[in-house]
Amino acid sequence: MLELGQPWALLLLALPLLMRLLPPYRESRDSVKVPFFDKLVELSEERPQSGAMILQRDRAQRFLVGFMWLCLVLAAAQPRWLGAAVEQEKSGRDLMVAVDLSGSMQARDFSLPGGELLDRLQAVKQVLRELARQRESDRLGLIVFGDAAYLQTPFSDDHAVWTQLLEETEIGMAGQSTVFGDAIGLAIKLFRESDSDNRVLIMLTDGNDTGSRVPPVDAARVAAAHDIRIYTIAIGDPTSVGEEALDLETIERVSRVTGGQHYQALDQRQLQRAYQAIDELEPQLYETVSYRPRQPLHWLPVGVAVLLYTLYHSLATWRTWRALARQEAADAA
Repeated sequence: MLELGQPWALLLLALPLLMRLLPPYRESRDSVKVPFFDKLVELSEERPQSGAMILQRDRAQRFLVGFMWLCLVLAAAQPRWLGAAVEQEKSGRDLMVAVDLSGSMQARDFSLPGGELLDRLQAVKQVLRELARQRESDRLGLIVFGDAAYLQTPFSDDHAVWTQLLEETEIGMAGQSTVFGDAIGLAIKLFRESDSDNRVLIMLTDGNDTGSRVPPVDAARVAAAHDIRIYTIAIGDPTSVGEEALDLETIERVSRVTGGQHYQALDQRQLQRAYQAIDELEPQLYETVSYRPRQPLHWLPVGVAVLLYTLYHSLATWRTWRALARQEAADAA
């Protein structure tokens, strides 16, 4: 399908017609009177004439001028070809994962089916790698938190890079404490900068909040106001005490306020079941984007005009050269 980007430029086609309404251009020149005019005529062997000589275009010139103006106007109108509609599926959801990297994550109390024990962070990484493979339609982000919350990976469709940056996380790299509420606050800031309407935050922690500037429940209320659902997974020992003790009540309230769910995982199997439950509640979502590719064609009329101009003047040059050659041959004879 052909369309014009600047159709108003076609109004310029009438400009040559308007030029015909204007009076012709006249130029006066001074003349010199000589008393020996007849002698000059005799010596030059020219026939004297009176008045001015007006150059007239031949048919080819008139056609070429009009056709070149048409080509230039068409180029100014920016013709382009619209291709067939192309539909693409893009990420339909922004999913942020916040991982606790406090010192208590090094506890080796997660068991594999074969009986091998892993520390809590290694168990989380295994499940998150599987999550990245299964959530191909989601843009994934990663936040790590301890004494403070840090952005490890912004929202991205490149799950390979996301997985690589996840593997680079280490226990204690963000500090030894657990700023649960600040991690939610950082996620809210990142979600506000995205343009997705489907926003999910998965938080993994094994301790209670120890010094956030904004309490977790208050941060959750702000998240709910921005349509962010929070799923919390408590991966600590519920019998622990002190800073490592789980505040299950706060964890549950954070999820409930935002319309999410909370889970408790004491081993890797329970952690996998928690992710499976989240996957059922938040199925993969795709958004279809349709567009029609545009191919500019303004160069075509310009190319035709240049080609005709070159051919005409090349032919005129050849004719002139041929006439001179004939004249020289006649003079020689």
